[in-house]
Amino acid sequence: MAREAKKDPSELTVEEKLKALYQLQTMLSEIDKIKTLRGELPLEVQDLEDEVAGLSTRIEKIQNEIAELKSNVATKRIEIEAAKVSVEKYKSQQENVRNNREYDVLSKEIEFQSLEIELCEKRIREALAAEKAKNEEIERSTEALEERQKDLEAKKAELDEIISETKQEEEKLREKAKVLETTIEPRLLQAFKRIRKNSRNGLGVVYVQRDACGGCFNKIPPQKQLDIRSRKKIIVCEYCGRIMVDPELAGVVAEQSK
Repeated sequence: MAREAKKDPSELTVEEKLKALYQLQTMLSEIDKIKTLRGELPLEVQDLEDEVAGLSTRIEKIQNEIAELKSNVATKRIEIEAAKVSVEKYKSQQENVRNNREYDVLSKEIEFQSLEIELCEKRIREALAAEKAKNEEIERSTEALEERQKDLEAKKAELDEIISETKQEEEKLREKAKVLETTIEPRLLQAFKRIRKNSRNGLGVVYVQRDACGGCFNKIPPQKQLDIRSRKKIIVCEYCGRIMVDPELAGVVAEQSK
């Protein structure tokens, strides 16, 4: 026996369209509940990952700066040794000068080299002090990094546990919602998604509760309530723009207005 042909979305009655929209809303609300269960964990995990990456980059940068300081100290020490050799050479030459002019020139060279030695020693002291400060900074950053890594591992484990508990359910809901979307005409589906996106609680379709919109709770005029119950046309709330259905269609007759 041949399978009944699938109805084109545009051929559905308004009631069928409303039912499909409300069913889709119900599924998407369940997915939203799952996301709420995860809460801010995904964002917290992302923030911690960014912080860990930032601290790691900072430590690496400081390590490079320390390596440069060590290199500068080594260079200055070589310059000191070279200056000391020059001083000894000039002192030796002073013993064999032929006049005061040559002696004064050598004296100035000795003085210059001695100043160079003092300057190099000063630069070495500064570099060693900077290296010490940077080592202390690395120690603090490393401690902070270890703490953040522990926090990250704990948050990831917590998130993974929640995801493992809800992943299968969420995937099933998403698959059902995807199938259901194919039964709704594109223009109506797009309008529903736009309403849902602009809604703070993610509700694009609501049912009437006690003569009021189930989304914004503003009163609905009696004639419009009759139109909603007749299911002959798509009715939207004039205040919040949500699509409204009657409680019976939503399966919550008990909450109908008294």
